[in-house]
This record gives sequence, structure tokens and C-alpha cells, in this order.
Amino acid sequence: MSTILRRLPPSEATGLRTGARHSLAELYRPADLVVLGLGVIIGAGIFSIAGQQAATTAGPGVILSFMIAGIACLLACLCYAELSSTMPTSGSAYTFTYVIFGEVWAWIIGWALILELQFAAAVVARAWAAITVGAISNFGVRVPHQELVGDMLVFVILVLLTGVVALSARIGLRALWIMVAAKLLAIGAVIVVGLPHIDVRNFGEFHVPSKILPRPPTSVLEILFGQSHAFGWFGIFAAASAIAFAYIGFDIVATSAEETVNAPAAVPKGMIRSLIIATVLYLAVALVMVGMVPYTKISEDAPLTGAFRAVGVDWMVHVIDVGAVLGLTTVILVLIVGQTRVLFSMARDGLIPRGLATVSRRYHTPTRVTLVIGFVAIVLAEFVPVLTMQELVVIGTLFAFAFVAAGVIVMRRRMPYLERGFRVPLSPVLPGLSLVVTVWLMVNLQLLTWAWFALWMAFGLLVYLVYGRRHSLLARPRVPIEPARGGRHRR
Repeated sequence: MSTILRRLPPSEATGLRTGARHSLAELYRPADLVVLGLGVIIGAGIFSIAGQQAATTAGPGVILSFMIAGIACLLACLCYAELSSTMPTSGSAYTFTYVIFGEVWAWIIGWALILELQFAAAVVARAWAAITVGAISNFGVRVPHQELVGDMLVFVILVLLTGVVALSARIGLRALWIMVAAKLLAIGAVIVVGLPHIDVRNFGEFHVPSKILPRPPTSVLEILFGQSHAFGWFGIFAAASAIAFAYIGFDIVATSAEETVNAPAAVPKGMIRSLIIATVLYLAVALVMVGMVPYTKISEDAPLTGAFRAVGVDWMVHVIDVGAVLGLTTVILVLIVGQTRVLFSMARDGLIPRGLATVSRRYHTPTRVTLVIGFVAIVLAEFVPVLTMQELVVIGTLFAFAFVAAGVIVMRRRMPYLERGFRVPLSPVLPGLSLVVTVWLMVNLQLLTWAWFALWMAFGLLVYLVYGRRHSLLARPRVPIEPARGGRHRR
């Protein structure tokens, strides 16, 4: 038991700054981290989720749902900010857990992050292809054999973005800046053009009377209550749970810590600022969406485009299409970057094959592990019905959130001497509240999702016992620091 609970010393978790391990080259500055966060948090969902949740779950109260979801994610973001300022490493929640709770728990979190990021890249690529085909059709171009075209587009976008991440981090960052700027322009157009068409009568009373849905309960929470509800306060909180999933992604900013200049100060600011900006934009689009059309007449399939067509502004459909395509493109790019950094950290710790931690001498990026991630994403997107398994992405994320919140509390007690670039205020109250909120979000997931997640984690634990436990660098005699192949330092 003591073997699998061995903990990584904090001095060996903080990268080149202590000379303890080889590091990726510093690339990101504070503004880059904000763009990185906006690149992954704001996807195509900003154009649809408000309308969908208003029409089916919360009514005009969806505005309150966005506020509740923003607060819930901000609590988790504050916890990530403290730990990433203390341990600025590419491993993010995986490394935090390794230092605080021990190796087997770190493996479990790493395995959950693999599920989150790898599935997310495949899911978003598949959604990107569908939206791209739809956007082409909206321009009046007939797309024959749409399914085949969609498969080809999935392959093209994943190969292209994997190549960008594998061959040049700087080119990827520049492309991200351009696409995020264009995406924000599209969102700005939605807000500015939509504002004059708002009818305050459409907001009505935020609290629409609750009703019982004629379907069997599917989520853990619904099963506990014995029935499914919509609207009313139950609907507002249920919609907040769904909306919180749209905000997820700020945690990926933490995986860039090892590549960030002055990371202890810059990473917390980057995460918090990107989440706040995204929350404000989501709220603004939600206000426009709900204000333009009565919630009873919102199209569930294309809520925002339907709203603009209803008020006679058809040309905005194309702006929304372009914004959605760019939005998902940046999400895929950042997901690949985040997954690369997590697996890179696990590999250099020896828990997965050490060769994946090689940094290319020519490109100065972890090219090998990036290519593996891209290949797996293509296989998943092309041959697995990933769109029906989206909640697996969410549960993997929330599982990591729970450990990070608990980690802040435990680390304050166990390692009070560590220097922190940021501290969660009112600890342990706010981290404890973050933990409670995370659990609440998790019980809103379907029981089937929990079953698949349990199977994934059981398989992961078996992999650890067979391979990771024996190959861990902590299982070997301590060796002096020496130059790493393709990197600058090595344990």
C-alpha cells in the first residue's frame, strides 16, 4: 500500500524552476493564456446552449442558470489557480494529485483526464464537421453524400491541427490568436445586431412554473427524486448544470504552466480572466437570445439562427456559422495541446512509456506523444459513436475538479510552507463549497455515464497495477539530474 501511495516531492514537480526535471520551452505570456482559455471555453455552444436550455428546461430563468453556472466554475477555477501557482507544471491536476495524495490517485486523475481530453477532441471534431457541412449548405452550396464529406472533414481537421501542435507551438499560438479574434468578432456581431430586436416582454417572469416531464428519470439526481422536472427552480438549477459543462476548459490553461513566463503569477490570472470574460459573453448572448424570441417559440435545433430569421436578419445566419466553425476549431486545437501536456507529464514520471516524454530537438515540442494523441482522436471520431458519449468528457473533468478542490484544503494543512503565487480566499470554506458544487454537477449526469466511467477507471487501475506501478520513476533508486534527450533537464 505504501508503494502505490508514494508521493512526488514538491521540488520535483515544479519543473526547470528547481532544476528537478526537464522542461518545455517557455512560450506563453499572460495575454496568451487568456486567449488559450477563450479558445477552449467558447465553442459553438455559445450560439445554441442558451436557447436550448430556455426552450426545454429553464425558460427565461436561463439567465439565472448562467449566473449560477459561472459561480460554480469560478470556485473550481480559484482552486486550480492556487495549485497551479504552487506547482507550475504541465501535468495540471495529475501532478497536483501526485504531490498531495500519492501515486495511485495521481494515476486515477491522469486516467480521467485522458478520458476527458481524448474523447473531447473526437467529439468536438465530429461536431465541427457537422457544423461545417451545415454552414456550407447555408451558403447555398449543395453537399452530396454529407456523411462521407463529414468523415473526410473530421480526418482533415484532426490531421491539420495535430500537425500544427506537433511541429510548432508558436505557429499554433499565432493561429489561435487569429481564430479567437475572429470568433469574438462574430459573438460581438450577435450581441450588437441582436440588441435592437430585444422585446423585454419575452423575459416575462424568470420563474416559470415547474412541470413534471413524461419520461423516466435518467440522471442520478432524477432517480433520487423519482421523476423528471423542467422549469421552476428545479429547471433553473438543472439548466445551470448543463451550462456549467459549456464553461469547462479553463482547467486546460493549467497544463500550459510549464511553458509560461512567470507562471506562478500569470497562470492564475489567465485562468480567472478567461473564465470571467467567457461568462460575460455567454450571459450577453443568452440575454439577446431570450429577449429576441419568446422561450416557447425558440427552435431547439438552431435557436439563435432561428431567432435572427424570425426578426428578419437572415444574413446573421452566416456570421453565426462562421463563428461556430472557428469556435470549434480553436477548441480542438487547445484540447490537443492540453492532452499532449498531460500525457507528456505522465510519461516522464514513468507511469506510461517513457519514450512519449521525448521533446523533439528540431521542433522543441513533444512531437511523438502529440502524433499518438492525434491518431487516437481520428480513430475515435471516425469509428466510435462519440456524440452519444459526450457526458464521459464531463464526468472525467468533474472528477478532476473534485480532487483539485480537496487538494487545496489538504495542501494548506500538509504543506503550508510552499510558496503560493495565488491563494483561494476564505479557505477552506470556498474549496469545500467547490467540492460540494462539483458533486452536485456530477449527480446531474446519467446513471449510464457513471457505469461507463466506472468501467474505464477499473481498466485504468488494472493498467497501473500491471505497468505504471513497476515503471514509475519513484520506484527506482534516486539518480542525479542529467541532461534530457531533446530537453534541458532530466531526473
